[in-house]
Amino acid sequence: MTKQVKADLMIIVVALFWSFSYFLIDISLEELGPFALNAYRFIGAFLAAMALAYKSLSKVSKDTIKYSAGIGLVLSAVYIFASYGVKYTSVSNAGFLCAMPVVFTPIIAFFVKGIRPEKKLIFVVFLSTVSIALLTFNEQLKPALGDILCLLCALSGSVHLLLVETAVRKESVNAFHLGVYQLAFVGIFNLILSLFFDTSFVPQSPDIWKAVIFLSVFCTGVVFVLLTMAQKHTSASHVGVLLTLEPVLAGFVAFYFAGEILLPRAYAGAVMLILGILILEIDLKKLFRLG
Repeated sequence: MTKQVKADLMIIVVALFWSFSYFLIDISLEELGPFALNAYRFIGAFLAAMALAYKSLSKVSKDTIKYSAGIGLVLSAVYIFASYGVKYTSVSNAGFLCAMPVVFTPIIAFFVKGIRPEKKLIFVVFLSTVSIALLTFNEQLKPALGDILCLLCALSGSVHLLLVETAVRKESVNAFHLGVYQLAFVGIFNLILSLFFDTSFVPQSPDIWKAVIFLSVFCTGVVFVLLTMAQKHTSASHVGVLLTLEPVLAGFVAFYFAGEILLPRAYAGAVMLILGILILEIDLKKLFRLG
């Protein structure tokens, strides 16, 4: 198994866990403020990582801490927009709109870093854009505040991917340490904001506690460590395309757990997303050569 395939499998696991996050955020916000929820998620994830790998994490470089702080600030914006977006739109719409980094990342990479995407990636980005449109822009969709916030979440997410891609290429930055320490900074930033803006700080029911713990351990701690380590062996644009699996899975989660029903065109969009990922992953020249 090549490093690229291992990285891709890590990203698919990330998409799987994130697909549950929108539903869990939605129910958690019934008893918690958005900043308090993010503080629980990220501080909890950081403490869990420290408990499991303290010896390794205690030997962190200054550059890793520096990049963790900056990247953590951008990641805070991602989750603030996501939390408020879920609060003011449907679980399905949040999952689909927050998947727009597949479109934003190559565009930002081209204008900021001068990275010209390969033809296959351009086609897959186009296909993914059409897919997300089919999944999202239907007669039920209105230009609501939550939808705009979810798009801002996606834009911030693209910036985050590109910053991580830059950071992990540096020899002085440890990808695993970066993946963990950014969680601490996001948690601290949100804790400070929570003290000023939130009115609900402690979950009142066991179900909400379970949701918060799952969000902290799997949808935050595990995914950001995997995502950061995967970016050591692949590009931010490639990650963005693979993460389009997330809205497909989120749509199924919304259907089974929240009772949200998609239109037929949305299911067509889901099929197109999967097709796009297969095109990205399969080496067509090698396939036809073998045939």
